[in-house]
Order: sequence, then structure tokens, then C-alpha cells
Amino acid sequence: MGLQTPAARPGRAGPACQDVRVAQLRFDLVVRNGTIVTPGHREQAGIGIADGQIAQLGGTMTGHEEIDAGGLLVVPGGIDAHVHLVCAALAAQLEAEFDGAEPHWADDFWTGSLAAIGGGITTIGNMTFALPGESMTAAVARDMAGARAEAAVDWFLHPVLTGLGQAERAEVAALAASGHTSLKIFLSNSDFAAGTPGLAEVVAAAGRAGALTLVHCEDAGMLERTGRELIESGHGAIQFFPDARTVDAEVTAVNAAVDLAASTGSAIYIVHLSSAAALDRCRRARAAGLPVYVETRPLYLHLTRSRFTEPDAAKYVGAPPLREQADRDALWRGLAAGNVDTLCSDHAPWTLEHKLDPALDVMTARQGVADLETLMPMLFSEGVVTGRISLDQFVTLTSVRAARLFGLYPRKGAIAVGSDADLALWDPHETRLIDGARMASRAGYSVYDGWAVTGWPRFVIRRGQPVLADGACTARPGQGQWVRRDPAPVL
Repeated sequence: MGLQTPAARPGRAGPACQDVRVAQLRFDLVVRNGTIVTPGHREQAGIGIADGQIAQLGGTMTGHEEIDAGGLLVVPGGIDAHVHLVCAALAAQLEAEFDGAEPHWADDFWTGSLAAIGGGITTIGNMTFALPGESMTAAVARDMAGARAEAAVDWFLHPVLTGLGQAERAEVAALAASGHTSLKIFLSNSDFAAGTPGLAEVVAAAGRAGALTLVHCEDAGMLERTGRELIESGHGAIQFFPDARTVDAEVTAVNAAVDLAASTGSAIYIVHLSSAAALDRCRRARAAGLPVYVETRPLYLHLTRSRFTEPDAAKYVGAPPLREQADRDALWRGLAAGNVDTLCSDHAPWTLEHKLDPALDVMTARQGVADLETLMPMLFSEGVVTGRISLDQFVTLTSVRAARLFGLYPRKGAIAVGSDADLALWDPHETRLIDGARMASRAGYSVYDGWAVTGWPRFVIRRGQPVLADGACTARPGQGQWVRRDPAPVL
């Protein structure tokens, strides 16, 4: 099994030729003998790829190059719509601003792309933060330039809200018209806390512009109060981090997000939801017909707050924090029931040295872990292999639903004629031990180190180009493309 080049390499047929036997010579790549998996459909068929797109499914075909995918599942390339990568230009600005004293996330668009490809992901959505005094438009321009130079996977950007005035509302509309049809808001930031004048108006403006509003749901006032109380009582160590960011703080903010959807009619996408209570609130909102969508992340499916009893507890810090086993179980049920729309990594990698800095406390702990390379394999191993979710649900959670929500479908998230040829050829039987030190992220460790994980991509194809084959990555910086997005649909 592997990438094969037929002995004869005939030239391309002219565009006017209608003969199928001649037209098939146009295929740049043919994937043979794999089992194609899309929601509600499964078949063993060949895939003919030309000019980066799927040109034929099934039937007779030949290609300049061929991959024998016998025994493999052919699934859409993953779409991780929530990552935090720092392009070289932003890294330089941050280092200058803080005189090198304050670290930043470890991966740029190049190493982030390598991690994505290693885990079967071909498209990423990056959170784009403006520096103090900088506009969202300027921040987007900087990340666009950085990604063009560095990225090896396709990308889109989520501008992070910088203010609540008329200027910001106009900017949100202009960015959406330019193909950046999403907006990120942190209810954990006191400047954008629930009820702040102007917040609802910005969300309404986003909805009118066809932009999906992503919301980090933790209540700013509750976080500030609880964190201070813990520190003042002598419980500021990282082991108490889950107590600093409670389920109540999450649910309060989820209620506020639901209220924003109800009052504005704008679609709301709640990022990294972590608890059973928050999921129940979203379920009730959806049952009432509100446009509320839910993302969770791998941390909450695989780990619980018991990890904070370990000496190196800080390496598990994310916001919201790890919850109880009952919350973990509820999220798995939510995946199976369709109450959770997407699984995204929230890939925010720090080196272990920076995560374990002893000067940090429950209010300053560095949030985020590396999870791009492990998102899909861990979900397959702990979800599909164990029977918690179906193979169809695996595909929906890792590509199809994100493509639909973020205005990418059917260019992305589909195995269909005319769609981008973004494919992960998945070996459902391969088992590896997680070793973050050998993975692509510069974090250098994984919170799942030592886990035996079954199910990994053997080949990854991005827009018709094989970029991973039997563990060897052939991608190069700058090969990724920005994906202009359509207005966010109401599903």
C-alpha cells in the first residue's frame, strides 16, 4: 500500500473531449480501494482528483499518481475551527512589547500545520487577536500575511472583538463582507461582560452581516471574585484552579449568551463548553428554536479535575477547567445525541517550562494545551472504537458540521464531485503510544503522553496533494490557502 506512479504518464486530454476513457487521463491522483465514509453513506469506491478537487467518484479511472487505500477509511479532512497560532510577525511584536519577558503560544502557522496534518486535519480556524490600540482589520491583515507565508493547511480567521462602539460594529460588517464571517467575544473579559452597554448591538450587527458570534462563556465578575477569594484564603496554588472557574460561572455566561441569541436573533456558537449543566442549558435553548451551537474540546472528553491532584497539575490548565466524571459522561452523551455540534482542539500550546512556572497562581495560570495532532485520533480511539459514537458521528463532529456552520460547505467537509480533495485515509487498526516530545507542536509534550490510541491517518491529502504518507510529511510552508467564507447559515 502506498503512493504509486503508473509506468505510463499520458498527457492531459483537451477540454473539448467528451470520451470518458480520454477524460479520465486528466486525473492527477486516484485513490483506490478505500471505504468512503460520509454521514449516512459508506461505500468502497475510487476517487479521481483533478486540479485540487474531486472530479469522479467510482467507475473506471486512471491517474498520474495513485494511492492504494485498501483497508483504510476515507474521511473528509478534519476542520479544526478553534486554534491559537502566533505568526512570526506577531511573535516579534509580542517579544518587543514585553522585552522577551512574557512567553507566548509556542506554535506558528507552520508548526501548527504540521501538527494538523499529522492528525488528519486539513483546515484550521485561527483566533486573531489585536494588539493594544490595533484594529481588528489590522490584526486580520497581519495574520493573513503570516499564514500565507507559513501555513501548509488551509485556514480561516476569527477576529476577536476589540470594542463596543459604532466603529467596531462597522468593522465587523466590513470584515464579514470580505469573507471573515465570524467574531469572537470573551464574556470572561470584564470589558465585554454580559450586560455591558453595546455588547448586544455588536452581536446584532454580526448577525445582520452574516457572521457567526463565537462566545467564551465564563462570567467575568464571578471569575474575578472567586480568584481573589482563593488567593486571599491561601488557596491560590494551581491545584485549586478548577475552584477558581466554577460550573456556575460557566452556566451564568451561557445564560447570557442564550439571552443574546434570543434578543438579537443572531447565531451564537459557544466555544469549549465543559459541563453537563451548561450543555443542558444549550439543549433547552435549541429546543426553543434559538440559533445556539455548541463546541466542546478533547480535554473535557478524556480528562477530569482529578488531574489537579498531580504534582504537575499546571500542564492541564485550560479555561474552563477540567470538570467531574459526570460532566465528562454528559459530554459524550451529548456527542452521540447531536447536542454538541463540533469537536475542536482550542490548540493553545505552551512549553512545559512555561506551563509549570512556579510563579503562577489560579488567576495567572497559562491556559491551553497542544491538541491539534491528537484531536481526531483520540476521538476515534475513545469514541468510535469504544462504541460511544458512530463512525458517521466522528465525521460529522470533525469536519461536516464545522464546514456548514462556518460557511465552508460543500467546498470543505464533503467527499463529493466539485469539493476540495481534502481527505484523510484512516487506518482504524493502527495503535500508537502518545509521545508529545516526538510530535510536531513545539509544546514538546502532550497531556495524553503514554496513552495507547487506536486509529490514525496513514495518508493525508490537502486539495489533491498528498502531504502525509506513512508518517512522512511532504508539506511545505506557504502551500496553505485562505478560505473565503460565505455568510454563516442558520441551520
